[in-house]
Amino acid sequence: MKFYIYTAGCKANQWDSYIISERLRHAGLIPSLLSDTDVVVINACTVTDNAERDIRRFVNHVRQTNKNVKIILTGCHAQVYSDKDCDADLVLGNYEKFHVEQWLHHRGRYVSPLQTNFLEEHCSDGLPTNKTRFFFKIQDGCNQFCTYCIVPYARGGPRSRSIQDIVQVLSTLKEKGVQEVVLTGIELSLYMDTATGHDLTDLLHALEQSDTPQRIRLSSINPLYINDRFITAVAQSHKIAKHIHISLQSGSDRILESMGRKYTRTMVDDSIHKLQTGITDVAIGVDVIAGFPTEDDAAFMETYRFLEKSPIYYMHIFPFSPRQGTVASTMTPAVPESVKRKRVQMLRQLDGLKRKAFCMRFMNRRVKILPEAKKYNTVLMRGYTDNYIPVTIPFTKNLINKFTEVAIKELQGTVLVGTVIEPSRAVSNFI
Repeated sequence: MKFYIYTAGCKANQWDSYIISERLRHAGLIPSLLSDTDVVVINACTVTDNAERDIRRFVNHVRQTNKNVKIILTGCHAQVYSDKDCDADLVLGNYEKFHVEQWLHHRGRYVSPLQTNFLEEHCSDGLPTNKTRFFFKIQDGCNQFCTYCIVPYARGGPRSRSIQDIVQVLSTLKEKGVQEVVLTGIELSLYMDTATGHDLTDLLHALEQSDTPQRIRLSSINPLYINDRFITAVAQSHKIAKHIHISLQSGSDRILESMGRKYTRTMVDDSIHKLQTGITDVAIGVDVIAGFPTEDDAAFMETYRFLEKSPIYYMHIFPFSPRQGTVASTMTPAVPESVKRKRVQMLRQLDGLKRKAFCMRFMNRRVKILPEAKKYNTVLMRGYTDNYIPVTIPFTKNLINKFTEVAIKELQGTVLVGTVIEPSRAVSNFI
């Protein structure tokens, strides 16, 4: 029997799909192409309406491509909205998906209540070899209950892997030639080793002293977690990427309060400037929601002007999407869709300017990138710097998955273009 996995949503889902794949392989199933598979597993997101529409479109495409295939819908969408099965044959909750091989011959809906203490085991024997970047989930769940967010209802409360377990996995990944690991979680700033009481910063110190891949990147961080101790740990590390992504959401204090966020614009501004002064060449990204209920023009412009003045690198921009079961889904007045689109467009234009301005700082400098295998325009390859700047160089097969020093020559759009520096000419003062 053959299987195909379709993954949507957050970086944590990338790990979840890896575990699902390993469970199926251990059960004797073989990964295959979509057009030639017996089972399709959709690991679905439910953060926005668009995510749900994407699921439906994909299911329709599968039905047209392979009429005899069995479709299994799982993930956060299945956990929260199991009645919206999108014409799947089998619906599994977030607990059941990690035992998917036991449900292959079932049909219907099997969604158990959230199990807050459950955190799936990793599969060390199936960890990838010579992969450029690997997403490893070290934390799951959230108890913040922001008014717009369905995730606590889909993932349950916070729980974390032990530092010992994380070190073991990263050591194995290094042995297998993985060069970069992204530590993911639903609310990474809630990371806590319950056996020792150690938090995320303690974990960073432990990884610095352990046998791990050369580059370790963090996913999104709550701005309230950013303090002097955390900044010092990142600044002094030779492994932790100088790239911090903040879950901002709004630059209006009134909207932040309506969202249930527990910080103010001034607090975020202070965190951003501490990062900028404390970590050389740090790249700061932010999440922004446009069109939250009651966000009038004045509130939106507060956010816009805050971002315009802020020394950030980029934005991830989302139009507000009401999710059934959240407080915000019933808030009024709602922002018209046409207004949301206009605000998203304004923010995207600002995002482009921010990206270009940040990248221009590195013109005529030397940087270190990790080239990936994918080709661009048939003759180029791309790699990312420590602070998440994309850089293209001429495609050279033997540079794939090897840290490479590059001289930056020009900027094309929001991507830097460089030339490889020969080892004999390399120096150590790159980013």
